[in-house]
Amino acid sequence: MIFHSPYPEISIPHAPLTEFILARAAERGDKPALIDGPSGRTITYAELSRLVPRAAAGLAARGCRKGDVCAVFSPNLPEYGVAFHAAALAGAITTTVNPLYAPAELARQLNDAGARFLFTVPALLPVVEAARAETNVEQVFVFGEAAGALPFAELLACADEPPRVEIDPATDLVALPFSSGTSGWPKGVMLTHRNMVASICQLHTVGAIKESDRLICVVPCAHLYGLHVIMNWSLYEGATVVMMPRFDLTQFLQIMQDYRITRAPLVPPLVRVLARHPAVAEFDLSHLKDVHSGGAPLQAGDAAACAARLNCRISYAYGQTEVSPLSHMSNGHNVKHEQGAVGYLLPNTESRIVDWETGVELGPHERGEVRTRGPQVMSGYLNQAEATGDAFDSEGWLCTGDVGYADEDGHFYIVDRMKELIKYHGLQVAPAELEALLLTHPAVADAAVIPSVDAEAGEVPKAFVVLHGAATAEELMAFVAARVAPQKKVRRVEFVEQIPRLPSGKILRRVLLERERARTPEPPER
Repeated sequence: MIFHSPYPEISIPHAPLTEFILARAAERGDKPALIDGPSGRTITYAELSRLVPRAAAGLAARGCRKGDVCAVFSPNLPEYGVAFHAAALAGAITTTVNPLYAPAELARQLNDAGARFLFTVPALLPVVEAARAETNVEQVFVFGEAAGALPFAELLACADEPPRVEIDPATDLVALPFSSGTSGWPKGVMLTHRNMVASICQLHTVGAIKESDRLICVVPCAHLYGLHVIMNWSLYEGATVVMMPRFDLTQFLQIMQDYRITRAPLVPPLVRVLARHPAVAEFDLSHLKDVHSGGAPLQAGDAAACAARLNCRISYAYGQTEVSPLSHMSNGHNVKHEQGAVGYLLPNTESRIVDWETGVELGPHERGEVRTRGPQVMSGYLNQAEATGDAFDSEGWLCTGDVGYADEDGHFYIVDRMKELIKYHGLQVAPAELEALLLTHPAVADAAVIPSVDAEAGEVPKAFVVLHGAATAEELMAFVAARVAPQKKVRRVEFVEQIPRLPSGKILRRVLLERERARTPEPPER
């Protein structure tokens, strides 16, 4: 059967994203829009309404044209929002890059995306310079000042009128985040203006962000959760977003206290911190009314402990980058605090549960693959026709690769993953990338990587390795760690005689997962 949203159908404006998000920015005047949490540096809504067109004009003056790709390789800063929306206003497409990437990872994404322009910070310029020679990046802009890059302030000083760009929201791309999808290497997810406008309209209908709210954005804006669900949605509603460039527990709690944060969209490990860590008691978090958990499963015990300790509501959501990024959400009032609970379908969104072996549609309480369709679903993967075809079934439903079910009320639960991604502190890690890297080690004959349950991170990458030379587990972990971002580090190694594979050569990760889970049961509820 097809499951429908409990919410009425909504109309989706035929509008470019930045025009839609910032429609009321000027009239909100001196109200803070984006704040740098550590320093207090603030961009007001009135300033935002002026800075975005200036930066768009500055980009156009330096040759940026409709369809060009701009990369943002930066931690969370107020300028992140200005750069993203300036690129959108200029008709460009933004690919957001994890600021923890090593040079090879950065170069790979820049090349896959076809980026011509790049925004970064002085501290990351050495990584940019190490990667740039292998890319087609023509101009680097820096938030601040540094040798070898054009200060972002020079774009903001442009006196020209912003470019007049004809945008077709239904077909023109505005964002190109990267996702591994259900398997394999990271791929560029093509999101149109309409996809992302639809997402904001859905969140506005279901969610609870108010103009009076103050939100903390510690989730990286390199991910759509930070960029769109926190920053863009808040700017649309007129709320204040306090940006946090990197996580530090004491600073995180201090910012929550000093800025009187009312809503905290987080990943499960941070919800667990609020629920359990003794340092939380040293800070006044009485203004916090809502904690939202997304990016990975949250244990029901941690949700209950956080809600009780802070006297706040807990809400959940489910989705992936391919749905801009949400398809299901609870709104803080109709929440079912059960294991795997993720809420209801967003407006204009449908899902069905399908038996992953037979393709037969299933009914309430029957577990199968979750498949989804709606106006927020991507148009496909950039330059990846085969992967795009694999992502959709013959009737146009997005195949999520996640195992779940719905109850009689249409409340959804996600219980497992068919797909091979590892979620380390809510961040995606692609096993295929780590396997390819391990195979470059002279002592490794074969390798397979799977998620391994971890009490703090949720999951960590574990490698099963076949050797044909001498190497220790510590040596292999160090080999990988020197070449990848921190979340991608292999943290456990098991040596085996053979990797289970199909005759086609495809790794039977399910065999390894079942073996691992038999030895390492899920952590108990606390």
